[in-house]
Amino acid sequence: MSGTEAPRPEYPWLLPALLASGEDRVRRSARDWVIDVLCFLLASGFGAFMLYITGHGPHPAHHPPRLPDVALGAVACLLLWWRRRWPVPIALVLALLGTVSTTSTGAGAILVFTVAVHRRFRTVALVAAAHFVSGAIYSAFYPDPRESYWVGVLWTVIVIGAVVAWGMFVRARRQLVLSLRDRAVRAESEQQLRVEQARHQERARIAREMHDVLAHRISLLSVHAGALEFRPDAPSEEIAQAAGVIRASAHQALQDLREVIGVLRDDASDAAPERPQPSLTDLPALIDESRRAGMAVRWENRIRDVTMVPANIGRSAYRTVQEGLTNARKHAPGAAVQVMVDGAAGTGLTVEVCNPLVKAAPEIPGAGAGLIGLTERATLAGGRLEHGRTHQGDFRVRAWLPWPAS
Repeated sequence: MSGTEAPRPEYPWLLPALLASGEDRVRRSARDWVIDVLCFLLASGFGAFMLYITGHGPHPAHHPPRLPDVALGAVACLLLWWRRRWPVPIALVLALLGTVSTTSTGAGAILVFTVAVHRRFRTVALVAAAHFVSGAIYSAFYPDPRESYWVGVLWTVIVIGAVVAWGMFVRARRQLVLSLRDRAVRAESEQQLRVEQARHQERARIAREMHDVLAHRISLLSVHAGALEFRPDAPSEEIAQAAGVIRASAHQALQDLREVIGVLRDDASDAAPERPQPSLTDLPALIDESRRAGMAVRWENRIRDVTMVPANIGRSAYRTVQEGLTNARKHAPGAAVQVMVDGAAGTGLTVEVCNPLVKAAPEIPGAGAGLIGLTERATLAGGRLEHGRTHQGDFRVRAWLPWPAS
């Protein structure tokens, strides 16, 4: 079921056509047919009853001629079949017939009820007033000798008021049902939209992490491949070691790339793909990996217990150092890199990667999105990231991340 579809009712044929939705909505539902038949029979029976009581009894009331009255009553009952399409015009016609016909009284009350259900109060008041005037004119032309004229008028007001009140109650209930259904459909649509947005945000977040991982792996591949290219006479042990690092990095890069494809595919399964979730405790391994690639890295950790750092903050710090080392390999090959991590609970976590600027063209091309991704990551974590040239002529990446007090 899509987000804009209303839920299908279990028994749509029991609903009025107005409340049916989607493919179930028809001009007249099965329930409407049943109600229309009952209204026709009720109006016919009430007309026959009025015809009987006005012509029998010890003091029969004055009444219109029988044959025209019966004919007008039959016409009024037949008009009930079109009451849903033209309720107001038919109600006014029946008000006119009611001035000279007592057998059309039941059909007139049903039309007043229909107008009260389907039209606004101003229209309902107009129709009710027309039927009140019709009843008053009928009572004036054909008075009942058993009661006064004003008693008949009062009964007309009571009956019309009760019918109007009942119809307006039904209208209010239907409007409430429609409103609740629309709210339910809107809430379901908004929920599905939020789920879809969350999925896209999660994919973007994972893809951003994969970008950092792949950039790091590929930069290592480039460094070791460059060493093999420029030192073909290196000892066999160094060549074998460099080839092993290239093979391991390529294998890991392929696994990471497979995870990225699995995350970004539209038809990905509901199961979350496996992805790296490093923490601050993995920084020594990252530093050693860069040192084995030939980088001169000075590593300074000023945190007493890195295991106390929250997982999300530690992961952001790890990615910051990883991107800083990758940028240093790309844009400052051979330069010494200084990495510093400091902070405590309640004051925040500071990560700093600094390396000298090299004017030579970078050996490894970059996409230019790494620092942008780091800035977004730090902002989403509630921190900030600064990068640029220092007064000493070095390039520094500095991130501050919140570390709440435990």
